[in-house]
Amino acid sequence: LSICVLPLTSCAAESPAKPKQVKVEQAEKLIADGVQILDVRTPEEWRQGYIKDAKRITVTEEGFLAKAKQELDVKKPVLVYCRSGGRSVRATQQLREAGFTVHDLAGGVIAWEKAGKPLVK
Repeated sequence: LSICVLPLTSCAAESPAKPKQVKVEQAEKLIADGVQILDVRTPEEWRQGYIKDAKRITVTEEGFLAKAKQELDVKKPVLVYCRSGGRSVRATQQLREAGFTVHDLAGGVIAWEKAGKPLVK
């Protein structure tokens, strides 16, 4: 058993490839192409606004991966986001290890809003 300590690059040989981070413009194209959208923030953050058609599963709660497997189709790509991009890395790694094709929204919902994109409130 090996334990990875930040930075993640120190364990690159032992862990799966880092999920691809996408910018807002790339995320919009993925959404237009029908990607599944996963918000991994808390219910309180969700209520402040979320990307249309997103499903919410809090990554810090126990059973995150089991819930994701129930809610998402492993055969379809997933766009994951959080508030600023930290928790989504954790979520994308778990999903990727479970066989999902994952894209991580760089900068999270903050970058989305900063780019002038709409949120459902």
